[in-house]
Amino acid sequence: MPRKGQRLKTRKVAWPKPRLPKSERVDPLAHLPLAAYLTAHLEWMGVSGYSEDTIRARRIALKRFIAWCEERSLRDPKDITKPILERYQRHLFYYRKANGRPMTLGTQFGCLAPLKTFFKWLTKENHIFYNPASELALPKLPKHLPRVILSIQEIEAILREAEPTSPSGLRDRAMLETLYSTALRRMELPGLALYDVDLTRRLVMVREGKGKRDRVVPIGERAAAWVEKYLQEGRPQLLVGDTEGLFLTDYGEPASPEYVAERVRRYMHFAGIKKPGAAHLFRHACATHMLENGADTASSRRSWVMRTWARRKSTPASRSISCAKSTMPRIRRSSIERPPQPNRYLMNTTVERASEHNARILCAVRSRALCAVLAAA
Repeated sequence: MPRKGQRLKTRKVAWPKPRLPKSERVDPLAHLPLAAYLTAHLEWMGVSGYSEDTIRARRIALKRFIAWCEERSLRDPKDITKPILERYQRHLFYYRKANGRPMTLGTQFGCLAPLKTFFKWLTKENHIFYNPASELALPKLPKHLPRVILSIQEIEAILREAEPTSPSGLRDRAMLETLYSTALRRMELPGLALYDVDLTRRLVMVREGKGKRDRVVPIGERAAAWVEKYLQEGRPQLLVGDTEGLFLTDYGEPASPEYVAERVRRYMHFAGIKKPGAAHLFRHACATHMLENGADTASSRRSWVMRTWARRKSTPASRSISCAKSTMPRIRRSSIERPPQPNRYLMNTTVERASEHNARILCAVRSRALCAVLAAA
């Protein structure tokens, strides 16, 4: 029986997923000399340990630049100079999209920053004699606050729309609860495996998150209860093959970041929330609601959201200590009983800087100590 004001949800039957042959796309820029350098550069990035998302973004930005160079008959990297790069930067600034709006500074930065890495690699590999992008001034990025923040009432409305009457609904409810409780990114939630969630200690291990860093994140009691219910009742019915992924699709495959965003957007539509965004809104809402309920900025970033395990320039011992500290309860300094500390000012000061009363006491103490030493001798 639908609730008052609730949108009726229709769910399609999950038929066996068809396996269609993948059509090979023909790259119109493949015959250009700059495209050959681009292929070698992307291969170097993969060998150097760059993530697939970074390589994909660099490929899109550099292909845009190669297409711009082809329109101006610039096919050799030796023909590209700093004035040409500055001309391309002005082209991005005055470019207008189909809706008539200009590119944001963030998009312009994303198109220009890969050029610096690309030409630096060309210089290092001796394909060109000097780096024309070494002194290219990138646009200064503005620091914006989140435009949209979901309230607690809106979060609860979205969570209620995921009705746990079916295995898929139970999975969606556990997924939404985990997003809101742990503030995970859209790219991190699909990467969770069964052994990454410790329901006893209520901890979630995020492996190779942003920047390929591992961290331990606590999960709330309610979210842990929904995850446990999903593991007992929902996941066994969705499981098809042998997979260690925590959240599975209707076809029994591990969920993808696009799948997570689609499910969040779907339940936002059912709840009647017409705000831009999807999964990342839960991350902003988690941090905002923590601050509104008394958590300070340091604790919200350090002990709740950004508990980093593998830190830069750290040894295995320090990483283990950092992981152990993340599971220990925090103790306020005021609650620890400390022994009375001596007055270091009076111990290190001289008679001239002390007050008259303290100077008399200090002289008496020193004279008694001297008499005691002489008597012992």
